[in-house]
Amino acid sequence: VEAFAALKRRGYGGHLVLAGVPPERARPLCAAARRLHVEPWVRFPGFVPGSFLPVLYGGAKLFVFPSLYEGFGLPPLEAMACGVPVVVSDVPALREVVGDAGVRVDPLSVSSIEGGMRALLEDPALHKRFAEEGLRHVRGFSWREAAEQTLRVYEEVIGHG
Repeated sequence: VEAFAALKRRGYGGHLVLAGVPPERARPLCAAARRLHVEPWVRFPGFVPGSFLPVLYGGAKLFVFPSLYEGFGLPPLEAMACGVPVVVSDVPALREVVGDAGVRVDPLSVSSIEGGMRALLEDPALHKRFAEEGLRHVRGFSWREAAEQTLRVYEEVIGHG
C-alpha cells in the first residue's frame, strides 16, 4: 500500500487490487490506505475463485508479490501465464521460480518495491519485454515441476536436502 501511495504521489492513475487477502489481514491495509489518502483507489475483493483469476490477472498492468517467504510462488507464475509482468521479492524461492523473467525487489523496502513497479509502468519497452519473457518462462513449468520444487523446499527446511 505504501509503494502504491508513492506511485499515486507521482501521478500514477491506476488502482491497487489486493486479492486473496482475508478480512483480518485487510483491516490494517485498509487503515494504511486511509492514512496515505489512497483508499479510493484500493480494492479488497477477498477470495477470488480460480476460474476468475485469468480475468483478474488479464486486467492488471502488473502483478506485485512482496512475499517474505514463499514455498513455491504459484501466483507470480499465474500472472506471467496471463502475460502480466511481475514484481517479486528477491528471496530464494521466488528467485528460483521467476528467474530473470520478473523484476526482483527488496520486500522490506518500500522504495525498492515502488521502484520496481515504476520501472514497468513508465517504460513500455521494459513492460513488454518482461510480459513476453514471463510467457516464455512459464512454459517451462508443469504441475510435476511445481511439486518437485515444493518438495525440495520442504527437504531443505527439515534438513534432509
